[in-house]
Amino acid sequence: MTFEETMRELKRLGTAQTRKTYLRHGAPEPVSGVNFGPLAVLKKRIGTDGVLARALWASGHTEARFLATMVVDAPQMPWKELDAWAKGLDWYGLTPVFVSNVVLRSPHAVKALTWTQSKSEWVGQAGWQSLSALLTKTELLAQEDLLSWVKRIEQELPGAKNRVREAMNGALIAVGGSSGGAVQAAALATAKRLGKVEVDQGDTACETPDATEYILKMQARKDAKAKAPAKKPAAKKAPAKKAPAKKAPAKKAPAKKPAASTRTRARA
Repeated sequence: MTFEETMRELKRLGTAQTRKTYLRHGAPEPVSGVNFGPLAVLKKRIGTDGVLARALWASGHTEARFLATMVVDAPQMPWKELDAWAKGLDWYGLTPVFVSNVVLRSPHAVKALTWTQSKSEWVGQAGWQSLSALLTKTELLAQEDLLSWVKRIEQELPGAKNRVREAMNGALIAVGGSSGGAVQAAALATAKRLGKVEVDQGDTACETPDATEYILKMQARKDAKAKAPAKKPAAKKAPAKKAPAKKAPAKKAPAKKPAASTRTRARA
């Protein structure tokens, strides 16, 4: 699909209700109001198209940018371009989509953690959400490095910008919930000292999760999974025996006619 065809399709797929929802959450104009179901269908039609993805991202259109993260060839993006996309983030709802669809598929995913040092609210949010995603979706981070992240969160969260604060709270949950031992204990102690993390959620019903509660829930799920009996592999069905081929009935030999002059009759 061309850029023009894609934009026309996005306009056609939009609904007033979804548009209203996006705007309420802070999406910048232009917004068509396309939810993620139709976007996923459109992504299947397009496949991977780096040229189209870059045009969609550059458009600044909310749903076009969502779609750009879906169709870009993330594993082939150089760090310079990935970093430029992060610096182009313009609202909190785009950040998790960018992290999930692009950062996690990039060979530069760990380098994305440098964004946690950014003074930009959206770039900083992307950095901390990348930490959460790497901890919960991959095994790329060393456990021995996690205590330093816990210390940074305790030191920096109180003075961080709104959505960075929210992302740091999520990262604390990810650190504590994905680890155990001293790291988890440190995360729980930090969560207790920080107390309730205040995040302005705007005109929405969204709530900020309690870090202590969520870390303990994640640990409980891990414990339950460890105690669950291992599933026995399903027994393989024996191949059905083939019915033996029926033998064709033997042909009866034709009866021989007795010779007229030599036949002997059996006596009664």
